[in-house]
Amino acid sequence: MRKIYIFDTTLRDGEQSPGVNLNTKEKLEIAYQLEKLGVDRIEAGFPAASPGDLAAVNAVARAVKNATVIGLSRSREQDIDAAREALKDAQDPCLHLFLATSPIHRKHKLRMEKEQVLETAERAIRYAKQYFSKIEFSPEDAGRTELDFLCQVTDMAIRAGATVVNIPDTVGYMTPAEFGNIFKTLKEQVPGIEKIQLSAHCHDDLGLATANALAAILNGADQIEGTINGIGERAGNTAIEEVAMALATRGDLFGATTTLNLKEIAKTSRLVSKLTGMVVPGNKAIVGANAFAHESGIHQDGMLKEKTTYEIISPETIGLRDSKLVLGKHSGRAAFREKLIDLGYELDDEAVNAAFAKFKDLADKKKNVMDEDIRAMLEEKLTDTPEVYSLETIHVSYGNKSVPSATIRVRMAEGEVKEQSAEGNGSVDAIYNAIDALTAEAVELEDYSIKSVSHGKDALGEVHVVLKQDEVSAQGRGLSTDILEASARAYIDALNRLVEKRKSPGRRDKMSLI
Repeated sequence: MRKIYIFDTTLRDGEQSPGVNLNTKEKLEIAYQLEKLGVDRIEAGFPAASPGDLAAVNAVARAVKNATVIGLSRSREQDIDAAREALKDAQDPCLHLFLATSPIHRKHKLRMEKEQVLETAERAIRYAKQYFSKIEFSPEDAGRTELDFLCQVTDMAIRAGATVVNIPDTVGYMTPAEFGNIFKTLKEQVPGIEKIQLSAHCHDDLGLATANALAAILNGADQIEGTINGIGERAGNTAIEEVAMALATRGDLFGATTTLNLKEIAKTSRLVSKLTGMVVPGNKAIVGANAFAHESGIHQDGMLKEKTTYEIISPETIGLRDSKLVLGKHSGRAAFREKLIDLGYELDDEAVNAAFAKFKDLADKKKNVMDEDIRAMLEEKLTDTPEVYSLETIHVSYGNKSVPSATIRVRMAEGEVKEQSAEGNGSVDAIYNAIDALTAEAVELEDYSIKSVSHGKDALGEVHVVLKQDEVSAQGRGLSTDILEASARAYIDALNRLVEKRKSPGRRDKMSLI
């Protein structure tokens, strides 16, 4: 089977998802996990966007040893120079250049003729070739570019020194037949096409990103670009885990494979979801909570007799394992340690003791503690962001015939404890009004979401919020069996991040790219 290279852009295109803003520590955490997953190439960001993004790309470039680290760049010398600086410490650096080529983009965005596009792109590739041995070139909006002109652009890129030519379906407009035909035509008509790799970068606006990526593979693509959980601009990108498992499951059809460590898929998915605050839908293929769940009696009967009757993928393949060990408040430390090992966590005695104390506290509030509860408890974010504010106590008063009110007690960084009461349109509004009055921070709540970590009325709940202050936004998370407490913790977490960002020299400006 031929190898399909995996180009992961979770840290760049994935971070362009509305409401997502990863700090350097979080980018590094994801990058390390992507190495464990075994991706071939990691696009770490867009260095020219801001000093902060340049620094984050540089940090990833210094940390990653087993994958190519890539920086995105427009076809401008100053962007290329910024990428050079960001990637100077990378063990295996690559520059990703792009320039729009479709008639719509040429007329309305670039205001260039075809000849100008070719000249600009060629000049950028040749300039970059002085500093980078690996260059990927992307004709943005290739899907809506005239096929004969796309052949010209690809020919130019090869002659100028590109090592990979990427074909982006930037707006998710293509169907599998159309997109596959682009690769087939390029393979047949462009001289020297065998000297480079062809890549596919698909968006999911019509829900066809994975199908289009697989069509590209069937027609000669060497590389697939995507993100974990399919996150990204607008409706998202190709979900890497979906392509990987499609190739692994249907090798008879595709005759191609990746070199990913498939057992790391579930763990990588959980990490990206946790750090971005983007909840994975229950029915999401491969990594959704229901992907390996069977409720129908007929299905259950079939599963008991032979699992392959209703499962084409074993959950163990992606790193999941079923467990019948139920933990509760009467469970001992030894059983808890065994459960941690079973779930894939190897902790020292001190960490086990700390986790066991948190588990006991949780078990007092819940009848049954599920695997999902334990994972969430262990993976609850431990940030190095200084705690300017930390929640001490919360008291909420609510009645359907009275105005909701909340009293919040918060410990300040210098040790002083302050208390504030406020009313609101609802309990959460009252809590947030009290925190605003206490901290004197003028913020706008851009997003608020709740998800249940496990099942049942006593489920552990996770709240995710996004706060905006002037042009700076920050996300926060809170975890508790009491959703009002989780709401307060998430809000304070986001406030601490905002305060830290105000001290940072560079503010990252997101840009809608390929």
